[in-house]
Amino acid sequence: MNPSNYPSATPPSQEPQKDNRGLIYGILIAALLGTWGYIIYDKSRTKEVIEQKDLQYAVLDSSKSTIQKEYEDALLRLDGMTGTNATLDSLVKSKDAEVSGLKSKIRSLVSKQNASAADLKEARQLIGQLNGKIDGYLEEIERLQGINQQLTQDKDALTTEKGRLVEDLTTTQSAKKVAEEKVDIGSTLHASNFKIAAVDVKGSGKEKNTSTAKKADKFRISFDLDENMIAPSGTKDLYIIVVDPAGNIIREQGLRSGTFATRRDGDKEFTNKVAVSYVEGERKNVSFDLQQTEKYIAGNYKVAVYHNGFKIGENKVELKKGGLFN
Repeated sequence: MNPSNYPSATPPSQEPQKDNRGLIYGILIAALLGTWGYIIYDKSRTKEVIEQKDLQYAVLDSSKSTIQKEYEDALLRLDGMTGTNATLDSLVKSKDAEVSGLKSKIRSLVSKQNASAADLKEARQLIGQLNGKIDGYLEEIERLQGINQQLTQDKDALTTEKGRLVEDLTTTQSAKKVAEEKVDIGSTLHASNFKIAAVDVKGSGKEKNTSTAKKADKFRISFDLDENMIAPSGTKDLYIIVVDPAGNIIREQGLRSGTFATRRDGDKEFTNKVAVSYVEGERKNVSFDLQQTEKYIAGNYKVAVYHNGFKIGENKVELKKGGLFN
């Protein structure tokens, strides 16, 4: 047997093993430090993100508060336009559907619990539209107020002009009335050549003037209506008043007696009314008979003629008592 195939009684010498624990510890410490560094970095990064988010939320909250204030201011402006006068109320109410739609959208956006920047941006745009409409209302109101002011001025001017016209009309009517009264008075006819005769009517029908009462059967009255350039042509009513010697106005149904109005003495009784046809600017002779049913008595009979309420002529006749042979 080859001795080389057997183990040596003396073991071969071995190299001493290296101590790697320091390296491992170093690696572990480095890893730990790296981990802590990462944790610290991540925490720092997270804090930064949180701070950024907080800042964003703060900005959003601030914007939301600002927008809420702008919305409330717009509502105050809108509310201030109503209840002041009918024009504003009517104008705002006529646009109520448009305004209600905008208000509803704005309320929906600003009342969101977590309103986004886009929500707030849209809300601000809608508030701008609302304010634009309010500005438009104010411009329209100013325009209407301007028109109303002009209409008021025009009305005042027309009222003043009307007052002046009424005053002028009153003056004109007064002048017209005075002129008409003058024309009316000027158109009153005048009687001249006034004659009264007592007439005795014989059985044969023959007539003869008489001066005695017992022979008198009627009065014949005649006079001229003088020329008058103002009195229009037409029928003129003449009122005849006959007063007997006792001072009584003779009134008989057969003589068409009645009452008429005078210009100075009020209503007066008349004995007879005579209608005559008169031509403007011409002289007219009038003659008529008055025959009473009662016997005539001795004394003075007075006869007056009235036209247009004025006495235009008068005369008298005396009837004597009849003698023994009369």
